[in-house]
Amino acid sequence: MYPTIHTGIIGFGMAGKVFHAPFINTLPGFRLSKISTSREQTAREARALYPDTAIVSDARSILEDETIDLVIICTPNAEHLPLAQAALLQGKHVIVEKPFTVTSAEADALATLARQQQRVLTVHHNRRWVADYKTVKKVIAGRLLGNLATYEARYDRFRPFLRPEAWREEQVPGAGILYDLGAHLIDQALQLFGLPQEITAEVLIQRPGGKVDDYFDLTLHYPDLRASLHAGMLVKKPGPNFSLHGDRGSYIKSGMDVQEEALKAGKTLANTPDWGLEPESLWGHLYTEYEGLQITGTIQSERGSFQDFFINVQQAIRGEVALMVTAEQARDTIRIIELALQSNREKRTVAYSRAD
Repeated sequence: MYPTIHTGIIGFGMAGKVFHAPFINTLPGFRLSKISTSREQTAREARALYPDTAIVSDARSILEDETIDLVIICTPNAEHLPLAQAALLQGKHVIVEKPFTVTSAEADALATLARQQQRVLTVHHNRRWVADYKTVKKVIAGRLLGNLATYEARYDRFRPFLRPEAWREEQVPGAGILYDLGAHLIDQALQLFGLPQEITAEVLIQRPGGKVDDYFDLTLHYPDLRASLHAGMLVKKPGPNFSLHGDRGSYIKSGMDVQEEALKAGKTLANTPDWGLEPESLWGHLYTEYEGLQITGTIQSERGSFQDFFINVQQAIRGEVALMVTAEQARDTIRIIELALQSNREKRTVAYSRAD
């Protein structure tokens, strides 16, 4: 039997409450020992949800607790660096909510510190484990579209209003949609295709009164492939999440992964036997041809599995497997964001470079 991984979550906004605590509290081998939040209303919610967990008001209560093995950081992005540094120096393993850091230099510093401390450091790029992306990986690996020419991924919302007191909509480091939703789309593309040769981006503020970007159009240029990534806050009727086109056909997938809504509704792995299964109405469509015949049909979606991220972290802490989301991979995502902002600022396509 392995020892239980005692876990503390710093920050209990949407990320901590919806995407982390339910898994740490449910999966065998973890114990949700502490949650820190400075907001009393949020603390009351946490106590109601997790009566056996200590709810504290100061992150130091987690960082300095010798019984805590793993720290999960779910704070505003600018706080990721100092909190992750402090946790690593205290000998903790660390999960950082995406985006990893504000700059690639910060990401490099954390990766170096984790190696020095011999601790697991990873980033919560959980959208590697959504049904549509897992299915896209299968379609590409199976060469169902032949030689892929264009890849388009979208993550759109309709939120025409500005949320009061939302730090992501204030002019603070790491705010805006490119760091938020862009981090997901970039990570997915880099896992599929690796680092691009060039980057072209347009990053805009579209909503009246907006202070930070709420729209981006980002293209990653590869020798034989164009990967287009988009997100916006003024999309009432979203199009396909994924559109892939190759010399043998196309794959089109609409509809959001079902896991997020299940978590928001209070469902967990323990009480949801069909966890991560998409209804047939959300399955993607394949358009191809075989021996001159046009073929159209649906492809059953792979099962979404957010829990696999946490299981991998647990096994990596035990020394059984390698991390699936490494600090170096997350660093590459931040570097793409930096170059996208440069491309937008200079109104030109920029070559990929590891650092300025």
